Amino acid sequence: MAKKATEPTVVAIGGGSGLSNMLRGLKKQTSKLTAIVTMADDGGGSGRLRDELGMPPPGDVRNCLQALANTEPAMEQLLDYRFKEGCLKGQSMGNLFLAALNDISGSFFGAVQKLSEVLAITGRVLPVTTEDVRLMASFDDGTEVFGESKIMAHKKSGDRRIGRVQLLPENPPALKDSLEAIENAELILLGPGSLYTSIIPNLLTDGIAEAIANSDALKIYVLNVTTEDGETENYTASDHVRALLSHSNGRGLFDYCLANSEPLPREVERRYAAVGACQTVVDDEELERMGIRTLLRPMLDCSDGFAHHDPDKLATEIMSIFREKSRTKIYL
Repeated sequence: MAKKATEPTVVAIGGGSGLSNMLRGLKKQTSKLTAIVTMADDGGGSGRLRDELGMPPPGDVRNCLQALANTEPAMEQLLDYRFKEGCLKGQSMGNLFLAALNDISGSFFGAVQKLSEVLAITGRVLPVTTEDVRLMASFDDGTEVFGESKIMAHKKSGDRRIGRVQLLPENPPALKDSLEAIENAELILLGPGSLYTSIIPNLLTDGIAEAIANSDALKIYVLNVTTEDGETENYTASDHVRALLSHSNGRGLFDYCLANSEPLPREVERRYAAVGACQTVVDDEELERMGIRTLLRPMLDCSDGFAHHDPDKLATEIMSIFREKSRTKIYL
């Protein structure tokens, strides 16, 4: 799909597979694209590298770089390759690239910039912070868990609900480039992605929520297609929004909630029900009472047997909404 002659400046904030999936569609719509990525991951290969080398977790950043890359398929296959044996078992080659560049450049931000050049990416990928941060969750039964990778297992081990999450140390400084990107954005997107472990940690980084609230950009929250096993079981759309607002002083985060309108196929619905998850219920009347307008669009992809957004349909709907709702006259 050809890009428009006048492209909007877009900032997408989140982490995990939801953000990288959306970026694959957005890069076909605009080159003025910045992904701001959470740095709270402490599991898997990323967790091992941060523990052993003292570097920020590279996994979510790597996924976004790959999504925005403009290179031969062989390079993407190389970055995505995971070792199957030995001390590197389970480790991603892309993570190791970033670890080497982190050492060569002397900073994680520098490493991300260098790999961005190698991959000739569309737009930019920025860590929300380069501080060494960890995520802690407090549950409604009074228990607490330290470490992003342990939250899901603890929630599933008992009848409990996540109350709040926080970063330790608290209020880490945001990367200056990330704050500037938000300040200059015409369209800001939150999500899709894991509510408590991919999206909210960005809002707990000092300056990010305030920069979003102060922005005159059009702001959209992209709601997850389904609830997430071990994190948001039984959550409606308004539950997601309420959690976001309660972790960010409650005002100015977004104008609209963009949600998928297509029902899950029966077999996919059964697969999610088996683990206590389901299609996210869009309670638009409650959202309206909260001052959030709902936009329902057909954006579902279940081609692999799991429910997620079709990246091209999602990007097309986002740009259509932007042209319709934008306060900037040149896009109308």
